[in-house]
Amino acid sequence: MHPSQRIYCQKSEKLRNRTIVLGITGSIAATECVKLARELIRHGANVVPVMSEWGQKIINPISMEFASGHKPITEIDGSVPYVDLCGEDGIAHLMLIAPCTANTISKIAHGITDSTVSIFAVTSLGSKTPIMIVPAMHISLYDQPIIDENIRKLKNLGIDFVQPRLQESKAKIAFSDQIVSSVIRTLGPRDMHGKKVSVIAGSTEEPVDDVRVLTNRSSGRTGVELALDAFERGADVELLMGGATCELPSFIKTKRFSSSSELVDMVRKIKSDICIVPAAISDYIPRKTKGKISSSKKSISLDLIRAPKIIEEIRRNRKKMKLIAFKLESNVPKKTLISRGKERIRAAKLDFIVANDINLVKPDSNEVTIIDKKGKTKVIKGPKSQIANEIWSAVLNGI
Repeated sequence: MHPSQRIYCQKSEKLRNRTIVLGITGSIAATECVKLARELIRHGANVVPVMSEWGQKIINPISMEFASGHKPITEIDGSVPYVDLCGEDGIAHLMLIAPCTANTISKIAHGITDSTVSIFAVTSLGSKTPIMIVPAMHISLYDQPIIDENIRKLKNLGIDFVQPRLQESKAKIAFSDQIVSSVIRTLGPRDMHGKKVSVIAGSTEEPVDDVRVLTNRSSGRTGVELALDAFERGADVELLMGGATCELPSFIKTKRFSSSSELVDMVRKIKSDICIVPAAISDYIPRKTKGKISSSKKSISLDLIRAPKIIEEIRRNRKKMKLIAFKLESNVPKKTLISRGKERIRAAKLDFIVANDINLVKPDSNEVTIIDKKGKTKVIKGPKSQIANEIWSAVLNGI
């Protein structure tokens, strides 16, 4: 078994049975392609590397053969591999050029086919095989009128671009997670295309005094997975995030909040088609003490008042929006968990609720029960990424 097969579908099957031609050109960012190829394989992709002459000078073809399980195409011969892969009857589902230099962008824009990567790309244009370009170059090459014009021309031809990171006077290649999510977004079901989705996640922090806060336990991970899965399904996603310990995706539009009062102001401006709220929001708020409470006191008492109900605030402002809330309990029977979830659906006029027990929550996995307003239920357990995917499937297609 080739080493690439050992990681096949390790993370998901979102790219299963999808063949991706990975075009590698002469940018130093070509050194990221081993990692990129293997991440695509972890989601089920069949990755076929195609390397330009200068790409081979930066990363050895043997490395890409190890990464992908395919001997890279490094020159064009009589077998015309660009037709077999990217022609009208080709097996490729996507031509991904990462990294893509200014030279290759310009060649594709003008139909020049004098390199392995450019002839694959131009063939893909002719057969309407989707193309995705991930630029990487010095900023003086990227931020100039000729390349700008060529990029606009290619976008008008239907080619997708993954924006580079503009840092240190360079247009650096996008991170692998963004590239992979963008590929899944292109090749996935697209069942949320055109939908605006708001995900509210993380914990609130309510000030006790000028130093201390009252908060809830939350990593924010479930919210991030829900945002990522919605993005990969084609949605326009906005993530409202409170306190979190997980890494936030740089390519998802994100707004941060601290207290529940800040969140109230944010949710009044939501204009989405769907809103889902896995956030750990405080039910009670302490009356804040001015300054700092002295640490010399043997004991203190906090006067707590009821916090505003975010779900009710959302529903009040957006009566027709599809709204999904979460209900967290501790050490209750499954029957009680479901019963309380159903009560919450009726009281808050929800479309769905996701109920779970905190004792089943793990850093990377969980067990939840999704309930619709008709009382139908479905238990979902496993990695949080899988749970997010199945929640959206239930919301879109019913339980």
